[in-house]
Amino acid sequence: MSRRHATGIELIDVTALEIDTPHGLARAHLHPAEQPVAALVLGHGAAGGVSAPDLVAVTEVARAERFSVALVEQPYVVAGRRSPAPAHHLDSAWNAVVEELRGGELRGLPLVVGGRSAGARVACRTVADSGAIAVLCLAFPVHAPGRSAKAKSRQPELDAVEVPTLVVQGDSDPFGMPRGGANISVVTVAGNHSLKADLEAVAAAVREWLPGLVGQGDRRRRPSA
Repeated sequence: MSRRHATGIELIDVTALEIDTPHGLARAHLHPAEQPVAALVLGHGAAGGVSAPDLVAVTEVARAERFSVALVEQPYVVAGRRSPAPAHHLDSAWNAVVEELRGGELRGLPLVVGGRSAGARVACRTVADSGAIAVLCLAFPVHAPGRSAKAKSRQPELDAVEVPTLVVQGDSDPFGMPRGGANISVVTVAGNHSLKADLEAVAAAVREWLPGLVGQGDRRRRPSA
C-alpha cells in the first residue's frame, strides 16, 4: 500500500503518513519514543479526532514509558465527512493501517491497540487480526446513551477479547459502565464520556498498566554501540 506524508498536522513532534485502505486514505500520526520497547496504536471516536484530550494525555504517558504511538484517523475523517463509516468499513480500514505500520515504522515492536469510544470498539473487534498483545479502551460505549434498559449491549465485543484489556471509564458516562472479566480491568475515573474531568486519573491508570505488558528485560535493553 502506498503512503505519503501529510501536512497541516496540529500535534507537535509527529510524522503524518497517509495510508491507502480499501475505503480510502487513512492518516497515521506517529509519535516515536526513544529506544522503544513496544508500540501503541489508537483510534478516535465516532465524531471526534486524534486531538481528543484523553488521546493526547495517553500519548504522552505511553511515550514516557517508551511506547511509540500512532494515532489513526479513519478514511471518513480524512475525507472531511462527519458521519462515521459502517463498522465493517472501519474494521477493514483499521486492519490495513495496522498491517502497514507493523511492516514499516513499528516493525518488530510488540503491539498494543485501542482507542476512545468507537475506536475502542474497532480495536476490540479486530484484535485477532492485528496480533496485538493487549487492548486499551478509553470510554468504551456499552450502549446508546439513555437507553441502558433496552439498547443492545456492546459488552460482547469486550468479552470476546482474549488478551489483557484495560478500560478507563467515566463514572457518569451516559454510554454505560462495562463489566470487568478475566482479561478485562475496568478503572473508573470522575467524569463523563469525554474523560476530560480528570485527565491525570486517566493518565495514571494507563501509566500503571502499560509497563506490565512488556518484559522488564525488554525495558532495560539498550541498542549496542
